[in-house]
Amino acid sequence: MDLTAAYGFRMDWIVSFVAVARHGGFSAAGKAVYRGQSRISEHVAELERALGVQLFDRTAHPARLTPEGRALVPHAEEILNRLNDLTSAGGDVRFGAYPSAAAWLFPQVVRRLPAEIRLLLVEGPSIDLESGLLRGDLDLAIRPVHPLVASESLEHEVLWREPLVAVFAEAHPLATAKSVSLQQLKDLPLISIGESGGPRQFESHLAFASAGLNPESAFRTNQPQTLLSLVRHDLGVGVTNELAVTTADLTGVRLVPIHDAGIDRQVALFRHRSRPRSPALETVIATIRSITG
Repeated sequence: MDLTAAYGFRMDWIVSFVAVARHGGFSAAGKAVYRGQSRISEHVAELERALGVQLFDRTAHPARLTPEGRALVPHAEEILNRLNDLTSAGGDVRFGAYPSAAAWLFPQVVRRLPAEIRLLLVEGPSIDLESGLLRGDLDLAIRPVHPLVASESLEHEVLWREPLVAVFAEAHPLATAKSVSLQQLKDLPLISIGESGGPRQFESHLAFASAGLNPESAFRTNQPQTLLSLVRHDLGVGVTNELAVTTADLTGVRLVPIHDAGIDRQVALFRHRSRPRSPALETVIATIRSITG
């Protein structure tokens, strides 16, 4: 296409097309970009007429991308990303993190960024953060290496490592121990990090499995405060990563190192390997490295 032909295309057509592709439907796209559903539909129809191809199969509910639509998505996203790069070194960066990492890292990053960069926090479990990166809803995510990501489209760099600890109620006989072993913990009612009924890939499960042990979890939760509350109410013994609980209220509980865990938590910065980095995103990544390096 020569430059004069480009005048026949409007940027809002491309924005609407990418929004429908990312969010899985015309209604959801309208909400995401603050446009009415009918306007989104008009934009996509105009783009289809200009290109001479059908981009969505509207007989499906929700509408699905056609092969031509799927082929266009990366090019349309590239146009929007490049336009964002041209505007300025400022802008919004969507920062995904699981709760304890958000509590510790996010405020430090915000305080060190220039005023023209706005950091948008999205908290969630590790698996949701992976999905957000793949959909393009996040620019980066801070999450543990485990559970392993399923997509080869994501790349990561390890930022820090932290040990596993046991969490006891103050009155528990092991609460004053200098350290405990996995063998001492295996027969206790355990409260671990993870989704109930989800994959047993979190570090606490891997530590026991590596030692040939297979204890049952009394409870599993993704929220450090919930884990601490369950321990505080004497419903079990927590096994989790250190940062998760040191950023929360430790009233009524005691942390004890696990001297033979053999596995620590690796926390990494994840991003989509094929999406370009804006100057604002580069600044955020450099700031994160300066804090965690």
